[in-house]
Amino acid sequence: MEDEQEPPLQPRTQIQGRVLFLTICAAGIGGTFQFGYNLSIINAPTVRQNSVGEKAYPVEADWHLCPQHIQEFTNETWWVRTGWPLPDHLVLLVWSLIVSLYPLGGLLGALLAGPFAIMLGRKKSLLVNNIFVVAAAILFGSSRRAGSFEMIMLGRLLMGISAGVSMNIQPMYLGESAPKELRGTVAMTSAIFTALGIVMGQVVSLRELLGGPQAWPLLLASCLVPGVLQLASLPLLPESPRYLLIDCGDRATCLAALQRLRGTTEVMVELAELEEERAACRGRRARRPWELFKDGTFRRQVISLVVLGSAMELCGNDSIYAYASSVFREAGVPEDKVQYAIVGTGCCELLTAFISCVVIERVGRRVLLMGGYSLMTCWGSVFTAALCLQSSFPWMPYLAMSCIFAFILSFGIGPGGIVPLLLCAFPRCLCLWGHLHRFLPP
Repeated sequence: MEDEQEPPLQPRTQIQGRVLFLTICAAGIGGTFQFGYNLSIINAPTVRQNSVGEKAYPVEADWHLCPQHIQEFTNETWWVRTGWPLPDHLVLLVWSLIVSLYPLGGLLGALLAGPFAIMLGRKKSLLVNNIFVVAAAILFGSSRRAGSFEMIMLGRLLMGISAGVSMNIQPMYLGESAPKELRGTVAMTSAIFTALGIVMGQVVSLRELLGGPQAWPLLLASCLVPGVLQLASLPLLPESPRYLLIDCGDRATCLAALQRLRGTTEVMVELAELEEERAACRGRRARRPWELFKDGTFRRQVISLVVLGSAMELCGNDSIYAYASSVFREAGVPEDKVQYAIVGTGCCELLTAFISCVVIERVGRRVLLMGGYSLMTCWGSVFTAALCLQSSFPWMPYLAMSCIFAFILSFGIGPGGIVPLLLCAFPRCLCLWGHLHRFLPP
């Protein structure tokens, strides 16, 4: 009898795996992929011509120097409006606003993510979030014809809001949709899509593709493509079972979503666990941040997560990306090859994101996090020494260049994926401390 039941279960298992894989891809392509993509295209190395127009040389790609194409557009726009050029320091100010409005929008998006996730649901929030993407793409694509650099600024703000929403809701949606034994691995795919977005942004920004002086509006507006892919695929996939039962109280739809994501085996066991969690959450409202610090039960955990999040933001990984091009030049990389070396830095983070996703359930979050930060400390110290001594020893620039790749590899395998996973997992179980072990190891 058991042999007769095996053939029907095999297609069901394949369907289950396929639905979960499609859910990961659909949520990621319009989620953290967008964050990484829009982060890298605005800071990609650009090529400009000198006054004679005979020789091309790259412009520093960092948070402080303006890519020449948008700088020229800003100057041209101001000239048409007023009849005189914009002073260099004001051009730099405009560029600084264009860059900084993206993280500012991310802050606003993070504040919107919580209400969106409760009122609209996880899946619908990701879909509605693409309104910001479509509006930003229209602004980017029309900015040159309209002669308005303000449209670029507004578009960057909207893309930041979109990134803030998706970076919070996507890991939540995936973690609640995945089976318990794969929850950490599936939630870690958010880091993979972030790294993939960075690499794709670096590749698309190459001067042979969309990095030329005439194609930059199309480069900025290309964020529309991932948004359209998500709008076309995500509606076909189920909503988070946890949201359907606990937030909506719809047991039938929750059961259908579980059956589609898991198959028929052990669905009722998981449904019973969700029912238990629903009963524990009944009559309790969502905690506000300041209330968590007052509650002794959660104060230690909240402080730990604040420290983890702050450490990740201040670890210097973005600075390594920003100034990598100057280090590569000091090491002797030809000017026309620097942009390809920059693509290599993104590939390093993508590689380690894959590795971390595979080993997270075997090694554990704590080991990867501590190991990653320890390696980053080591390579950061060597990198600092190499920069200080690069004028004394001819081989020091090569050591500095190696430290860049090692630092990014250490970041990707540790805090790059683990910290967002912990930050997004904790709020889901505030109302039921007994279920915290599902998301955080002891």
